[in-house]
Amino acid sequence: MKKILSNTPPEVGATLQKLRLERGLTLEDLSRTAGVSKSMLSQIEREKANPTIAVAWRLANALGVSMAELLSSEERKSDPIRLLEAHETPTLPGEHAGYVLRILGPMELAGKYEWYELTLSPGGALVSNSHDPGATEHLTVLQGSVEIEVDSMRKKLKTGATARYEADKNHAIRNVGKTEAKALLVVIHR
Repeated sequence: MKKILSNTPPEVGATLQKLRLERGLTLEDLSRTAGVSKSMLSQIEREKANPTIAVAWRLANALGVSMAELLSSEERKSDPIRLLEAHETPTLPGEHAGYVLRILGPMELAGKYEWYELTLSPGGALVSNSHDPGATEHLTVLQGSVEIEVDSMRKKLKTGATARYEADKNHAIRNVGKTEAKALLVVIHR
């Protein structure tokens, strides 16, 4: 049987909106994670614009789906094991600050529970403004050493150490060593 190809591009908007809402994300949440403007997302969801390949790739990564799933209007079947390859894991590059933050947690938990792999170059820093009231962070150093600063208090951590601290205050994680540092960062919002 010959498959008939359509001459019209797929209507990505409804699928994008469905995936975003399934994960409990606002346009602003997805915009920040995917690095795509809120107005562009709104235009795509309203079928006023189709995403470029680069934008579709960013959106698929941010939502934790394949590009085929994002571009398909077919209802997808549930897979008991959802596997994300390394290249599919959304990443927030902070090259100017010497860090890379890989988003390991699913997008539907963003704003509740978030977990990341943080890589810091020597001298690199992830500096954060205060999160919502009651938020805490739990940082376990996997490689190298880092310094945690909350308000004006500082503590150094070596490989294997864990720091638990209030994240509703300004805080920073810095690599004060001479080699790359890696850590697992868990953020819990109240």
